[in-house]
Amino acid sequence: MTAPIWLLGCGNMGGALLRRWLADEMGPVAVIDPTARDVPDGVAASAAPPPGRPDVLVLAVKPQVWRAAAAPLAGIAGPMTLVVSVMAGVTTTEIAGLFPHSAIVRAMPNTPAAIGMGVTALFTAAGDLAEGAAEALFSPAGTTVWLDDESQFDAVTAVSGSGPGYVFAFIEALAAAAAAAGLEPGLAARLARATVTGAAALAASDATTPAAALRERVTSPNGTTAAGLEVLQPGLAPLLVATVAAAAERSRQLAG
Repeated sequence: MTAPIWLLGCGNMGGALLRRWLADEMGPVAVIDPTARDVPDGVAASAAPPPGRPDVLVLAVKPQVWRAAAAPLAGIAGPMTLVVSVMAGVTTTEIAGLFPHSAIVRAMPNTPAAIGMGVTALFTAAGDLAEGAAEALFSPAGTTVWLDDESQFDAVTAVSGSGPGYVFAFIEALAAAAAAAGLEPGLAARLARATVTGAAALAASDATTPAAALRERVTSPNGTTAAGLEVLQPGLAPLLVATVAAAAERSRQLAG
């Protein structure tokens, strides 16, 4: 039986999506990746495409090599194939150049998709049917948001696509600071991780309240949190502006 979903590339992001589709009993899914590792049982993986045509072709390879990787599929995908890209920097116009007869959807998920807690930004000019199919494809991975303008993807990539890496780096830095304050490194690491995940869960449980209000709730006047924030806040906003700008610029460079 022909698999309705073909996944070109099964790295970190492709693998995360694959596991969510399987958990939601979507598929079958055929993986096209000569170096695929840790593919779940029951999933076919090979360097060559399987027989037939897919209903959905997901492009999840590195943007630097996407043309060469996707070229063998150009003659297979047709008008009834939805081509979905999760590649940073590659525009729908570029993808349509290789798949001129297919509806194109561009997506930017993030790695919390692996546990169904990701956020995926989506864009298409292909109409309601493509939008509905994309919603069905990414809803098992978490929240979806639709962009009005494809040019927003560089910023989205820099914020939500790369954002988990920033959060993990913050956990590392908080753990290092805790160790520097005198805590045993293992305890410091556990406290840092639990603090960040707990605060994130609290923010998620009260999603209508602005983050500033949540911060104010835990900041007593002249208290310990206030003392720490006096050091952290002045440099934090400019640092994150520069961080997101650097990631967005890299996304634009990948498009070239």
